[in-house]
Amino acid sequence: MEESRIEAIEWSFDALYKVKEVPDWFRELLTAFSDENRLIGHGVFFSLFSGKWLPEQENWLKHLSQTADAFQFDHITEHFGFMTGKDFHQGAPLNIPYTAITLNIGRDRLKRIYEACKRPVGLENLAFSYSLDEVKRHGAFLEQLLEPVNGFIILDLHNLYCQLRNFDVTFEEMIALYPLDRVREIHISGGSWEDSVATPSRSIRRDTHDDAVPTEVFQLLEMTIPRCPQLKYVVLEQLGNGLETETSRQYFYNDFLRMQEIIQQHNDQADDTSTDPFLPLIPFSTDAVVEDMMLYQQQLELSAIFESSASYGEAMQSLSTSSLANSDWRIEQWEPHMIETAVKIAQKWMK
Repeated sequence: MEESRIEAIEWSFDALYKVKEVPDWFRELLTAFSDENRLIGHGVFFSLFSGKWLPEQENWLKHLSQTADAFQFDHITEHFGFMTGKDFHQGAPLNIPYTAITLNIGRDRLKRIYEACKRPVGLENLAFSYSLDEVKRHGAFLEQLLEPVNGFIILDLHNLYCQLRNFDVTFEEMIALYPLDRVREIHISGGSWEDSVATPSRSIRRDTHDDAVPTEVFQLLEMTIPRCPQLKYVVLEQLGNGLETETSRQYFYNDFLRMQEIIQQHNDQADDTSTDPFLPLIPFSTDAVVEDMMLYQQQLELSAIFESSASYGEAMQSLSTSSLANSDWRIEQWEPHMIETAVKIAQKWMK
């Protein structure tokens, strides 16, 4: 900030639910970037694919509408998945089956987000999947979801890196599965490794946002930028608990400079062909809320299993006798090390 290097800021506008009053300096910062149309909003807690329409989602939309009136967002984005946990602010965002039901629910929710903010709406790709089949279907499902609102994708490259490493997929194979003409924003960040007990030969890459950006993610950035004709923002993410030492803060500073250098090299070589097209092309209605009670009950059951299981084996035993067995969730294809990881993620978010 002091060096005037920050060209835009992304604000997780729903993450201040415990803060009764935003400090004046923070509001002034948001206003300064808002006035220059350089403020973007990123949601965390909407729980896009919850099978039941929840009061918390209604309140979330009201909060978004009020916030969008107070600040001029250039766009609004949300995470893919549904939140585990009974408390709306305690739970991990996890994947859903890719079905006509979840597609209709996701489309309904994205329309409601647009109606609340009247700005371009986007979704972030997942860092977590249960199976290679899900990994390969994710990009196409994102494109189907976004079609009614003509929305865009945040391509989180550390999330992509997690999928590449956890499922042994090459970058070229993976990137070909995403509609890159819909990428308006890129995220980069760091994460962590965790050894698997269920599959001892594997280490799982986790999207924990608490470490420096890996060299491989910067390489992904260099390879991806030229493939995204509508790219407007590249954002460096880091949680505060990963910036508590002078060394970690220096790493963060160095990561920003490296990101800035890569972007500048591309800007020097590229023509500005962006047409900023991500607004609905035709009118739509949001009268009847789309719900599916069977999906909702399965989500509650899955959340309870993950949050209470002491091990992969216990989780697998519970899943095999649950309503998710032999269903569209395809739990029979889930990798042991990813079930184990889901248990750890769910229990971490509970805390």
